[in-house]
Amino acid sequence: MIKKIKISLLALLTVVVSSCELNLLDNPNAVTTGSTDINYLLNNIQISLAGHFNGFSDAGMRLTRMLNQGAAIYDNAISPGGQDGNWNTAYAGILNDVKTIIPLAEKAELFQHAGVARIARAMVLANLVDHYGDVPFTEALDPANFIPKADAGEGIYAAAIADLDKAVENMNAKSKAGLTSDLYFAGNADRWIRAANSLKLKMLLNLRLKDAAGSKSKIDALIAGGKLISANAENFVFKYGTNLTNPDTRHPRYAAQYSPTGGGDYQSNQYMGVMYDRSDPRIRFYFYRQTVRNPTDVNALRCITNAKPGHYSISDYFCLPTGVGYWGRDHLSNEGIPPDGLLRTAWGLYPAGGLYDNNAGVGVSLGAGAGGAGIHPIMMQSFVDFMLAESALTLKTAGDPKKLLESGIRKSMADVRALALGSTEAGKIGTFEAANGIVWADEVNKYVAKTLDAYDKATADSDRLNIIATEYWLSLYGNGIEAYNMYRRTGKPANLQPGLDPNVGGFIRSFYYPTSYIARNSNAKQKANMTLPVFWDTNPAGMLK
Repeated sequence: MIKKIKISLLALLTVVVSSCELNLLDNPNAVTTGSTDINYLLNNIQISLAGHFNGFSDAGMRLTRMLNQGAAIYDNAISPGGQDGNWNTAYAGILNDVKTIIPLAEKAELFQHAGVARIARAMVLANLVDHYGDVPFTEALDPANFIPKADAGEGIYAAAIADLDKAVENMNAKSKAGLTSDLYFAGNADRWIRAANSLKLKMLLNLRLKDAAGSKSKIDALIAGGKLISANAENFVFKYGTNLTNPDTRHPRYAAQYSPTGGGDYQSNQYMGVMYDRSDPRIRFYFYRQTVRNPTDVNALRCITNAKPGHYSISDYFCLPTGVGYWGRDHLSNEGIPPDGLLRTAWGLYPAGGLYDNNAGVGVSLGAGAGGAGIHPIMMQSFVDFMLAESALTLKTAGDPKKLLESGIRKSMADVRALALGSTEAGKIGTFEAANGIVWADEVNKYVAKTLDAYDKATADSDRLNIIATEYWLSLYGNGIEAYNMYRRTGKPANLQPGLDPNVGGFIRSFYYPTSYIARNSNAKQKANMTLPVFWDTNPAGMLK
């Protein structure tokens, strides 16, 4: 009887497999030109791009003191094994999918699909070069080559810029059908063009250290073209939702912190201290204080009984940047984790979709605030103005650096405000501001006037650049990619908080290659250290700390 059942089952399976015409040599997990739906594939690229951004952004935020860097020395801050996920998402995920979709899209005359794919590829290639230096490119996606050689970063940059130019051409072409699934711009081709040009702007700005004249002419051409991100509706963002499971659509920073036990990231003492001392109106949106009083229990925060390290200057923040509960950590602090999950300062409403800080001083909880309906700020209108201000100051491109600085500040404030008032926290914001006599426009105007006064009093371009860079840094919360690029490009903001230990080693100018790349590729060679700059970073050794 058992034998008859087995024979019958085998026959049934033979029929099922035969009816599906399954080639057992095919990898059922691999995407091929003959086995994919083009809209599904583009949707997958867009979702993966958000994960790629978050992965690369994290380290940049920590290195530029936007978040705590939890290692005692720089050489331990970025581990080769910790980069495997970023590397695999880039190569096995996005770049492989883009390679598949472009010929399909162009054959079907779905040029907008091809344009989005090219923008995604350019963004990924630029980030790979900006973080690792020379990486595989021309041989990277050959399925018959398991040991691809690395290409020079400069050539990959040129290919990425060419991709962005071609993407603009794709978006201007007549497609047989528009984008049926567009998670960023709802099928608006003009906004994709502006995103492509704005990504090109940031790459050209990096290249100014290598080729100032070439960068100037190309940036001026972008300005003259009038197709850069310049309005809130054009911001290049990935929007998250509030769904908890199947799938979890919440912002990843929110998901990691808003739980019954709290936890999650430690914020940077310096970043919070700078915003507090400047009376920055964005501070209540960026950070949510779970307590509005500084701790007095050494078991909760050990540094409160410690003296400021001798290598810190009088102006350096240490331990607690203010007296009202902004509870983070100092740079390169790798202390153990006490039971402070419901005490440390949490991600707020912008960009993570958390709580607005109305002085409530209670712990975070599951679903609190906007429920995780935040954004990844990939390229915002304010970022563009700050980059143009830097370019106008350093390259003498079109535009007044001071006016662009002001515009960048105001646009950043407006974008933060727009997300906040469009959230479920809007009523709480209005009630708190009315009760405390806060007029948002007045707060913004005071902040702008103080910043522009400092700019007018600056006597050297280096000081003016520091003001522009500092304001750009303060607008970048949630985007460590551009903060890391800017810091290596300019050396600004000046006077970033030192590491707790006086001997933290040289600043990370590029990352170690991932373990998965080094271990499996005989053509790959690990770096001796992470002080090796990427090709466009021509600044002197020891400039960064």
